[in-house]
Amino acid sequence: MIVRTTTDLAHLIRDRRSRLLLTQAGLADLVGVSRKWIVDLEAGKRTADISLILRAIKALGLDLDVRERANKTDKNGVDVDQIIERSRRTPK
Repeated sequence: MIVRTTTDLAHLIRDRRSRLLLTQAGLADLVGVSRKWIVDLEAGKRTADISLILRAIKALGLDLDVRERANKTDKNGVDVDQIIERSRRTPK
C-alpha cells in the first residue's frame, strides 16, 4: 500500500491490527501508549509522534519502505520537494 496521507496510514494501521485480531488496548500495550493514542492514530490524527508511529508499525509486524518518486509532483500537481524546502525555511 502506498501511504501519502495520515488517513492512508490510519487505515493501514487499523486494518492490520484487525487482521491480527488485536484490540486497540492490545496494540496500545505493545506500543507502550494509551488506548486513546491508538484511537487517535487510527482516526488519522496529524500530530502523532513519529517515533511512536514507528513503534506501532513495528508492533504490527510491518516495515516502512520510503522510495523517491520519479515524478516529484503529486496527483494534484503539487511539487512535494518545494513544500518540504519551504517548511524548512519557515521559522517555528
